[in-house]
Amino acid sequence: MSTASHQPAAEPFAAPSTPGHTTAGEQIRALADTLVLAYGLHPAEITRIPEGTATDNYAIVDQTGQRHFAKVYRTREHLDLERASVELSEFAAAGGVATARATRTREHELLETHGRLPMSLWSYVPHTATAEGGLTSGRWASAGTEMGRLHSRLAAHPAASPTLEPGAAVCDVAASRDRFEKLIHAYQHMPMLGEFETWALEAARERQAILGDVERALALLPQLTVQVLHGDMAGPNVLFKDNEVAAIVDFRPPAPGYLAWEIARLGCDPKSVLDNRAESWLTGYTNLTLAYRNANPKASVDDLVSSLRVGCAAMLCSAFPLSVPVERPHIIDAAMEAYGRVRHEAALMLLDRLPVMEDALRDTIR
Repeated sequence: MSTASHQPAAEPFAAPSTPGHTTAGEQIRALADTLVLAYGLHPAEITRIPEGTATDNYAIVDQTGQRHFAKVYRTREHLDLERASVELSEFAAAGGVATARATRTREHELLETHGRLPMSLWSYVPHTATAEGGLTSGRWASAGTEMGRLHSRLAAHPAASPTLEPGAAVCDVAASRDRFEKLIHAYQHMPMLGEFETWALEAARERQAILGDVERALALLPQLTVQVLHGDMAGPNVLFKDNEVAAIVDFRPPAPGYLAWEIARLGCDPKSVLDNRAESWLTGYTNLTLAYRNANPKASVDDLVSSLRVGCAAMLCSAFPLSVPVERPHIIDAAMEAYGRVRHEAALMLLDRLPVMEDALRDTIR
């Protein structure tokens, strides 16, 4: 994930004029040239930020001392989608939502695609921390308020008008059952299982065994709102300055999805669920939904209450990151393993307490 606020690496790359022979140095010089030619911006310092899954990210300080954030796209294959993502962010900002702002090129384009490096340039959001790792204290209400503003604004996006769709369709349980069966088979045929692989195999078996419970839980969902969403409303993409949301970043291209799922994606963050007692976490989640409804009064009680069930079901139906040792073993690390265990435990806890939590949430926000 990339954001416009992560702190630079401890040792910045040299100023662009410094000679170098590494690939990183060549990209720094190419980026400096692009900034001058495409944006009329003369960099005094360029620092690589060690974040980003699909982009190489840099903090820029120009000759006036102003800071910027650059995203360099690694391929040109999906630049139309990247442009649509930036356009969605700008659409949200035009409606008063706190976001990082894109800087247009000299040709007034949101993306620079003509030179050596395809890239976008953004305002730098200083002195912030992400919500990665969970929401606490006053951040619950602040996150709810800004997400409510965002969804209220995106309801007017021309790509799709809000509609009501069967809530049960939020997860494809049959596809999940097949995916877990194949995952279990793959683990069983591995020549040797490490500690995490052994745990992941047992967790996959446990998930497969309770998918019937998940299916029955989904069948009880009412019709829910489907509209254009942010697309990746996760903790790393919500930036806080103290307890206030400073910016929501890293939008995906505009596409319709379940409102309840995006609320749960942030509010049911596994670490938030497990770092507090269930009652304490539910208090925070309730504060988020109350603030959300104040900012987005058209949101229905069903969408807000059902977000708990939707978030729980989505986590239980997802094989990530249990599947990582089989499908992408090169990205597995201690943090990924810890996240897998926390996500599994949080989803099981939510499923066990779901009716009680839903009743308490409904009584409060009715």
